Amino acid sequence: MKGIINTTSARIITLIGLLVLLLFISVQSLLLGLTSINLEMVIQSFTAYDQSTEHIVIHTTRIPRTLIALCIGFSLAIAGVLMQTLTRNPLASPGIFGINAGASFFIVSFITFIGVTSLTQMVWVGFLGAAVATVLVLMIGGGLNNNTVSPFRIVLAGAAITAFFSSMTQGILSLNMKTLDEVMFWLAGSIEGRSLDLLIAVLPYMVIGWFLALIISTKLNTFALGSDIAKGLGQRTGLLYFTVSVVVVLLAGTSVAVAGPIGFIGLIVPHLARYLVGNDHRWVIPFAGVMGTIVLLIADILARLVILPKEVPVGVMTAFIGVPFFIYVIRKEYANKL
Repeated sequence: MKGIINTTSARIITLIGLLVLLLFISVQSLLLGLTSINLEMVIQSFTAYDQSTEHIVIHTTRIPRTLIALCIGFSLAIAGVLMQTLTRNPLASPGIFGINAGASFFIVSFITFIGVTSLTQMVWVGFLGAAVATVLVLMIGGGLNNNTVSPFRIVLAGAAITAFFSSMTQGILSLNMKTLDEVMFWLAGSIEGRSLDLLIAVLPYMVIGWFLALIISTKLNTFALGSDIAKGLGQRTGLLYFTVSVVVVLLAGTSVAVAGPIGFIGLIVPHLARYLVGNDHRWVIPFAGVMGTIVLLIADILARLVILPKEVPVGVMTAFIGVPFFIYVIRKEYANKL
């Protein structure tokens, strides 16, 4: 696929423009919501903090929420790029590795049987569940064996693990309504009410994932030509599967652990990035990361405003935005096969 922006200079200018747009939307994220806040209040909250309601809201709600959205949007979009390249499936997203289902199952299980209650504990339990689900998918799908790597088997294994963990989660919740009440806010996907401590706990893993994604971007270009061609060029495809899987766990696993299953960011944003810059992953990855933050911030702002004085979980809003695009991709990619 050839993008509409083909020269290096044009891509750099476009990326800078997206960063400026991101800065503008980030400022709006600080200002918009139930509590009326203006830019002067934001500046004064740093230069002359007076414990007013507005200053407290800025420091305890708006800033953490904006920063968490930035990191999660960046991570989910890059994870989506990696998954679509790995499986050569335009409909792939981080959930295909059972990450959402594994994290949900572990969190619900630990709350029900062990009594985990704090958000910090839930983050690490969710991260563990995402990692376990990914390892199971790789084992079943042959992704840990250099000779049996198959995108088709990986997809089937992911679907099986997702179905298993999802059914187990529903079974536990049906027997324990108290647990359902405690995790409903997380299962819907939301960045509301999260503190910076949760982000700080997993941020090092996110940063490692971002850098690893950029490091393997050239190898992804080769792999995208086809696994047989990649092997013919000397690429160790089994090792690449394993590396990409680790990066997906670091990025999507930490994101799901903090905010719950926020869908469609990892599905729609990679397509938008490829539309702009084509299939060169050296550009697709940074473009997708920036665009992922923009999409998630816009969705979060809309989630606050759509039913004031209440708000909907951002996962619901991303689904509302993403479903039409999902249908478009299906019609475009599979019109001749349906």
